[in-house]
Amino acid sequence: MKKHFAPCLSAMLALFPFAVSAQEARPELDKDLARCALLADPTERLGCYDLVANRPADAPPALAANGTDQQQGAFPGGPLAKTVEPAAPAAVEPIVSVQVPLWELDGDSKRGVFNFRPHRDNYLLLANYSNSTNEAPFEEVTPSGIDSKHVELAYQLSFKLKLMETIAGSPVDLWFGYTQQSFWQAYNRDESSPFRETNYQPEIMAIAPIGKRLGGFDLRYAGLGFVHQSNGQAATLSRSWNRLYAEVGGEYGKLGVTARIWKRLDNSKSDNDNLDITDFMGHGDLRLVYRDGGSEYSLLARRNLHTDHGSLQLGWAFPLRANLKGYVQFFSGYGQSLIDYNYSQMSLGAGFLVGF
Repeated sequence: MKKHFAPCLSAMLALFPFAVSAQEARPELDKDLARCALLADPTERLGCYDLVANRPADAPPALAANGTDQQQGAFPGGPLAKTVEPAAPAAVEPIVSVQVPLWELDGDSKRGVFNFRPHRDNYLLLANYSNSTNEAPFEEVTPSGIDSKHVELAYQLSFKLKLMETIAGSPVDLWFGYTQQSFWQAYNRDESSPFRETNYQPEIMAIAPIGKRLGGFDLRYAGLGFVHQSNGQAATLSRSWNRLYAEVGGEYGKLGVTARIWKRLDNSKSDNDNLDITDFMGHGDLRLVYRDGGSEYSLLARRNLHTDHGSLQLGWAFPLRANLKGYVQFFSGYGQSLIDYNYSQMSLGAGFLVGF
């Protein structure tokens, strides 16, 4: 009986480290899942879960091998290996691309046509304070103008949807986008709370994935687009222009970069109401977005090097709950709206930004 019992007991003791390792792996998995749940940004959170789900299985601890201590067992059956558990690697927050799912640049992110996606930022500024107001355009319509208040409510709605996918077998997708920006004198009861300005911006975009890495920079996509922007007004209040633009986008870790250059198409019309708009709005823009743990820091810059006119817009969004974020926006320069394209002002607003 003893002759059979001793080898069995030795085998059970030899398998003991495997059982311990399996029990310890579960707490580490729970910690990783809990860490993912704390990410406020939905895209980063999903990427974190994917990273945890697809990680390679933990290798079993090595038994008596080079560098391990040997310990003579008290039971027949030979020496038992004394294993040394490796230190758990430090948790690294995953870097998840935002531009890939936003433009459906790979097979895993494809959703087909006519599905709504966010385009530009969607926000509501409950209070947007400007240091000065542009009354001149309205005085041409009515001598008293509209007596604008320095504090108003501003919001932007923006979406896009795919019209055609992988056109003619190519990797190019065709998108339609729409952005509406409004400045509402909601607190100006003396003037019946009018909408001071609303800008409408439909556009068509052909986007092709690039998927190349230059140093540490991931070049994600390139595109061509046509965009019309107007304020829907008539006579002296009318503002509009049409542009053809080229765009590239990429990411460097948590930093997203988008750059555009454009060519105005209607600047030779004699009846145009804003012939000099490119003198103030420039010939392109640069967008930077840095995302960190649910917070988002953004910059939008325009500049005309010949006239030295341009604008700078800074944004800070911080998580509140689910897809809702607090949002602070600062603007300085020309062209916060089309009616103000040739009017310089500074404004500071606070409210909410909706993420998807």
